[in-house]
Amino acid sequence: MRRFLAILTARNLEFFRDRAALSWNFLFPILLLFGFAFVFNGDGNPLYKVGLVINPQQNSAEDLNNTFTQLKHFEFVTYNEMTKGILKVDQHKIDLLVDFTAHQYWLNETSAKGYIVEQLLLASFPAMQQSTTNGRAIRYLDWVMPGILGMNMMFSCLFGVGYVIVRYRKNGVLKRFQATPLSAFEFLSGQIVSRLLIVLMTTLILFFGSNLLLDFYILGSLLDLFIIAAAGASSMIALSLLIASRANSEELTGGMLNITSWPMMFLSGVWFSLEGSPSYVQQFAQIFPLTHLLDAARAIMTDGASLIDVMPNLLTLIGMTIGFTLLGSFLFNWGSERS
Repeated sequence: MRRFLAILTARNLEFFRDRAALSWNFLFPILLLFGFAFVFNGDGNPLYKVGLVINPQQNSAEDLNNTFTQLKHFEFVTYNEMTKGILKVDQHKIDLLVDFTAHQYWLNETSAKGYIVEQLLLASFPAMQQSTTNGRAIRYLDWVMPGILGMNMMFSCLFGVGYVIVRYRKNGVLKRFQATPLSAFEFLSGQIVSRLLIVLMTTLILFFGSNLLLDFYILGSLLDLFIIAAAGASSMIALSLLIASRANSEELTGGMLNITSWPMMFLSGVWFSLEGSPSYVQQFAQIFPLTHLLDAARAIMTDGASLIDVMPNLLTLIGMTIGFTLLGSFLFNWGSERS
C-alpha cells in the first residue's frame, strides 16, 4: 500500500506541476461549453423548410412577399437552378419547392411534412400546379457518416504522427538520423506517405464494411471520394508534423494537438451543419482541412458532385499539404534537450 500511495502521489504531483496539461484540462470543457452556446444561440429550428425558385431576370427574394412566405415557423431557401432544388426535394432536405413565376411546385410523395406544406400553399394559391418526385430520403446516418470517418481520420493523422516524432526526438533517434544524408523534407515526406497508407487502408475497410450493412446514400464517384479522402488525410498528417516539428515535450505536443483537433471536430461539420450559425463562424471554419474534406465528401456523396465541382476544396487541401510540409521541414529540429 505504501508503494501504491507513493506512485499515486508522485503521479499527482507530476500532473499538477505540468502547467500545460493542467490548464488544458480546465480550459477544454469551458471552451466547449461556450462554443456550443455561441453557435447554437438561436430560438430553435423551424418546423418546415421550403425552397423558392428565383429567376434573377424576373424576380428576386424581395418580390416574393405574400401570405405563404410570411407564415411563421417556416424557413425559405432560394435556388437559382430549379434542378438543384428538385434534388433537395428528392432527398427530403426541403419539404417543398415552389416556383411562383411558373405557378408550379414540387412535392416528394413520401414526405409527410411535404403534404402539410402543400395544403398550406394551396390554401393561399389554389391554382398552383403540382409536380411529384419520389426520391430516396437522406438519413441523418448518410449525412453524418462522412463526419464520423473524417473525425477518425483526423485523430489518426494528428495523434498517430505527432507523438511519434516527439518520442523519436526525446529518445535521440532523430539525432542519429541527422548523422545520415537524410534531409528533413525526405524524413517528413516518408512519414506522410507511411501514415497516409495506413489511414486510407483503415478508412476503406470501415467505409465498405459499413456500407454493406447500412447501404449509404452515394450519388457520386467512389474514385472522386477516394481522391478527396487522400488529399484530406495528407493535409492533416502534414499539419501534425508541423506541430511536432520542434516540440520536445509529449505533454505540450498533446495540448497543441488537442487545441488543433477540437475546433475541427466542433466547427468542421462533423456532427451538425453550420448553416444556422453566424457567417463569420462559417468563414473561420474554412481554415481547417477537415472542413474542406467533409464539404467535398458530402457534395460527392449526396449531391452527385464531380471532382471538378469540388476542385476549390481539393486545391485547398493540396495547398495546405504542401505549405505545412515545407514549413515543417524548415522548422524541423533534429536534436533533443535532454541533458
